[in-house]
Amino acid sequence: MKPLAALLLAASAAASAAGVQPRYEGLCDASAGMALDEAHFIVADDERNVLTVYRYGEPRALREVALDKFLGTKKEADLEGAAQRGDRIYWIGSHARNSDGKVREDRHRFFATDVRSATVEPVGQPYKALLDDLLASPALAGLNLASAAQRAAEADGGFNIEGLATAADGSLLIGLRNPVPYGRALLIPLLNPAELIDGRGPARFGPPIRLDLGGRGVRSIERVGTGYVIAAGPPADHGTFALFRWSGRPQDPATRWPADLGTLRPEALFAWPDGHLTLLSDDGGLPVSKKPCKAADRSKRGFRALDLKP
Repeated sequence: MKPLAALLLAASAAASAAGVQPRYEGLCDASAGMALDEAHFIVADDERNVLTVYRYGEPRALREVALDKFLGTKKEADLEGAAQRGDRIYWIGSHARNSDGKVREDRHRFFATDVRSATVEPVGQPYKALLDDLLASPALAGLNLASAAQRAAEADGGFNIEGLATAADGSLLIGLRNPVPYGRALLIPLLNPAELIDGRGPARFGPPIRLDLGGRGVRSIERVGTGYVIAAGPPADHGTFALFRWSGRPQDPATRWPADLGTLRPEALFAWPDGHLTLLSDDGGLPVSKKPCKAADRSKRGFRALDLKP
């Protein structure tokens, strides 16, 4: 790591130990993130179709990448997960219904960007049929996802994607916040992500992986070395959050990582080139000037971050 970045990490670690987390400005609902190099990271906001670039430790955003035109959306795509392989970052929407149980086609997006000098450029084309492919997949027939996809995202047994991570073989792991059948979180291997970006569907899936995260679903998942770190949270809006380590082998259990999350609501987790992790909190409901953060003036919006060493 560069000397400046090392000093920033040390300062951030000291602040976190004192119970104070760094705050980044401009958005509240940090829902996915990824390091672009040793000093910059990019964040998705599930309320806007915009990716925002920050320099590590500096509150103000450096630049934004607008996605509405590329995604072909009129409303938010509800971006929830990111996974990086080389210079390519894959992004995924929730593919969920809204809180009223209404279909939101704009959320049916899987797409990619390529890293270019501390920013990104969209590549290929967004894939819009992932949910249809999930429901039609023989490998997933036992999950009854067709029924889940008829319900609101946070309803009991509803459907909601929130995590995405790379696997060693080039596939991706899709993490579900909901459903959590029999108290087990679901990871679904997506076998051909690059083909989808090139317009060569349908999506192909491997057998689902079930993990005991204490009744929680996946909020974010990140590959670290040969294993994974998972940020887990409630399928609905109320409940507790926790971090877990997992080997990546389907037969192995996930183990609790006793990190102190305080009042953070982990929605994004990503690794830096040196291996340390940054966790981002979705602070859309946090009070700001007597309003929820997401309803506050843009100049007052922000989200918290926490650095962790695996």
